[in-house]
Amino acid sequence: MNREIRAALGQQTVRILEEGGYRLAGGRTVELRATIDACVAATRFWSPDTLSALEPQVLAQPAGAPARLEVVSETTLEGARRLLATHGGRVAVLNFASARNPGGGFLGGSQAQEESLARSSALYASLTSTTAQPYYAHHRGERSALYSDRMILSPECPVFRCDDGELLDEPYCVDVITAAAPNAGALKAHLSPDIERVPEVLAARASKVLALATHTGCKHLVLGAWGCGVFANDPGMVAQVFATLLADGQAYRGRFTTISFSVRDGAAGQPVLRAFRDALAAG
Repeated sequence: MNREIRAALGQQTVRILEEGGYRLAGGRTVELRATIDACVAATRFWSPDTLSALEPQVLAQPAGAPARLEVVSETTLEGARRLLATHGGRVAVLNFASARNPGGGFLGGSQAQEESLARSSALYASLTSTTAQPYYAHHRGERSALYSDRMILSPECPVFRCDDGELLDEPYCVDVITAAAPNAGALKAHLSPDIERVPEVLAARASKVLALATHTGCKHLVLGAWGCGVFANDPGMVAQVFATLLADGQAYRGRFTTISFSVRDGAAGQPVLRAFRDALAAG
């Protein structure tokens, strides 16, 4: 799928969000208005202070059995759909977000994880809602590419496409956590001393992601190579951050039933996928 096709699909997604549904090739109309509106109405912005307060609250609750950890060669949407088909219940996914632009560059046909999510779901409607704007307003005014721990939660966000752009006969819903990883590539390019802080900042932010995911009540969680694309974070470092937070005996391990690291790696030798498999092999 080239950029022009992806851009056209992005524009079609905006029309679907505006019209509240779409028509399948066979003529049947899929109605989404109520689901889209409910997601937008439930959208919530989370400040760093609120998330810091949330962490001890969720960890004070009794933990369950340790979650199953898995690393799978698949996209985020493929992982979410697989978990729903296998386990049912509710699934939360992490959106590897742009700090400044809702949906990243999906309207222009860019291709990364956030763009695929925005093109395939009602996420863009949630991220452009009034409620979500403090996230973008802060980051547009922030100079450091470490970004911040601000996040957006889009509950029960309807997904109506596959990654290849095909419209689904039966949409499904996921809870989406929008959070930006530090942009290590930008920090390196500008010779910023903040580059030394990336591992500690990422670890603190990842803990808040897990706290917010716990708060949703979703028992199945899709994570992945967060910040390992254009943000150029080291996959081994990112994988180890999550491996440490989710090790046996750690508090977040007992908050979910399944945690899937869905990592699609098209590079020769699949170095990103291997980094996650190596770090999380004990899970």
